[in-house]
Amino acid sequence: MAEVKPLVAGNWKMNGTAADLRELDGIVAGQSGVACDLAVCPPVTLLAEAVRRVEGSDVLVGAQDCHPETAGAHTGEVSAEMIADSGAKIVITGHSERRADHGESDELVRSKTEAAWRAGLSAILCIGETGEERRAGRTETRLEQQLAGSVPDHASAERLVIAYEPMWAIGTGLTPSDDDIGAAHAHIRGRLEARFGVAAQGVRILYGGSVKPANARAILALAGVDGALVGGASLKADDFLAIAAAC
Repeated sequence: MAEVKPLVAGNWKMNGTAADLRELDGIVAGQSGVACDLAVCPPVTLLAEAVRRVEGSDVLVGAQDCHPETAGAHTGEVSAEMIADSGAKIVITGHSERRADHGESDELVRSKTEAAWRAGLSAILCIGETGEERRAGRTETRLEQQLAGSVPDHASAERLVIAYEPMWAIGTGLTPSDDDIGAAHAHIRGRLEARFGVAAQGVRILYGGSVKPANARAILALAGVDGALVGGASLKADDFLAIAAAC
């Protein structure tokens, strides 16, 4: 198994105005104290300014979604090419809130991921089961379905990160047991390597779902966990850096 550098990525979701970029400034100022890669995905309105503020640092800026088409009559949408033009380097695809709130299918997530790659962006592709699916013992089956349907061909570590986010844990304060997280990550790794072979060995698999400073060290110490996708705790520089310091 290839050695991978952990990634801690912050998803600001629909939070933040220009004044909140001071938190990004704090993340940049504190980056030297952590041993992992850092990325922040603010609202699209802040992308260009966020890119300007991280210039000269190792902090990456990403977007939270993209449209599969390059351009066209899609009012309110943002293409991967527009995101790349802002200077951002990554984009989140398939987040559970997009899948649940906007009915995004695996097929649509796949096309968005392909669009990200087309524009030269890396994708953080999210998968995860519902509470009902977990209670029914269908977690691994659902993860297999999402990987098969959402991940395009020709995946590689340079342009794909998988984020395992059990949907029932996002924003609830609940997290799976250590054994459950480890089993899910091992299953995902196995499916990726079965499909992509050596090319999949360096693909990072992040855990997401109520990650905070209090539980980050235990989660990030688990075998097969290559970092975290952080929601609410990424809105404050101190909390986000505390999570990153646990790598």
